[in-house]
Amino acid sequence: MAKCDRGDAGFRLWPLFSAASLRRRLLEALMCGGVSRPRRRRGGGRGCAAAATAFSSPKPRPRSDRLAELLRAEASESGSDEAAEATATATATAAAEEEARRKVEALAALQRVVRRLHVDGDGGDRRREAAEEVRRLTKDDAEARETLAMLGAIPPLIGMLDADDLELRIAALYALLNLGIGNDMNKAAIVKAGAVHKMLGMIGSPEDEASPSPSPSASVSEAIVANFLSLSALDSNKPIIGSSGAIPFLVRAFQNPNPNPNLTPDPSGSDALRALFNLSIAASNAPRLVDAGLVPALLAAAGDADARAGERALATLANLVAAAPEGRRAVGRSAAEAFPILVDALGWCDAPGCQDKAAYVLMVMAHKGRVADRAAMADAGVVSALLELTLLGSALAQKRASRTLEILRVDKGKEVSGSSAVSAPLAREEEGEGEGEKRGRRRRRRWG
Repeated sequence: MAKCDRGDAGFRLWPLFSAASLRRRLLEALMCGGVSRPRRRRGGGRGCAAAATAFSSPKPRPRSDRLAELLRAEASESGSDEAAEATATATATAAAEEEARRKVEALAALQRVVRRLHVDGDGGDRRREAAEEVRRLTKDDAEARETLAMLGAIPPLIGMLDADDLELRIAALYALLNLGIGNDMNKAAIVKAGAVHKMLGMIGSPEDEASPSPSPSASVSEAIVANFLSLSALDSNKPIIGSSGAIPFLVRAFQNPNPNPNLTPDPSGSDALRALFNLSIAASNAPRLVDAGLVPALLAAAGDADARAGERALATLANLVAAAPEGRRAVGRSAAEAFPILVDALGWCDAPGCQDKAAYVLMVMAHKGRVADRAAMADAGVVSALLELTLLGSALAQKRASRTLEILRVDKGKEVSGSSAVSAPLAREEEGEGEGEKRGRRRRRRWG
């Protein structure tokens, strides 16, 4: 230890080595890689300095080219992705621009067609060509139907129905027909614009002798029936068409689809039946349909060899007897012909749809008809046919046959005391059947 004179403060012991000296020695030892006992080497520490220099400046290692290659590859891939993305964006933009250009051109073409429909004076040929163009454009294009209606194509087409040129009227009829395909708004607009009354006015119009058509009246009738079929598919149009006077015309078209025997059969008879079925769904039309003589025509069609036509006729008859007492009375008036036909339909194993609908008509007649109707059913052999149907028919036909047999047994007085108990559940079941029949009607609307 050394002593340090501090004047009047006395002496203080200082360490042999100061803190700075210790730090310097420790640093030198670390740089030289020394051990815990540092020793001064000869040469004034040059070896340590050289070692420190060697330690602080390591010899550079040769750089590998692999990293550079990876970086270049990544940059190349990034550039390729950016180029592909830019190409895809440009392609999508070009496609969108092309689609927009196409739509603009299509809209301009439709606008030109509508302008030609409005031509007055001696532009009959141009108007006919425009109507034919509307028919062509709307045949398979739902968007064109909507756009043309929005552009105002319906009013001028309906106005053409009053023209003297028969070809112009027929072109307008088919243009209106295609405009209404699958578009309920167009159907409603066509009826609202007065097309139904104008079509009915065309039925008795004089024929154009100069027309090249072999039978102008048949062509007009076929086009009108097709329009009524399309328009009657909309529920809001059913009462309007039914009250317009179209029902007698449709019944005549159904009974005599082609008045000219020299021509091949046309589809107007089938279309008329489908239109009548659509109208029969509205209960308000049932009395008008019965008054037009539809029930005998339906019974005659039900006995036809064509199972599809028979099923449609029976479905229409089922709507009439279920909706209004007029329908049931009409069947009762034709009991001698009606019930044998219906009983015969119960045995059509190859036409289960006809069996189901014939069973429904008989069930309604047994439940809501008169005693004389039930007696006529029994005389026609309905009991044995119903028993067979309960074993071999569809599930729905079996259910209806069982109910009808139960009603007939009650009517004979075998269960007089329980007749009231039987009637109440049957009424409730009838309501359920009505809902089921409504669902069936919705499915059968595809006919119209």
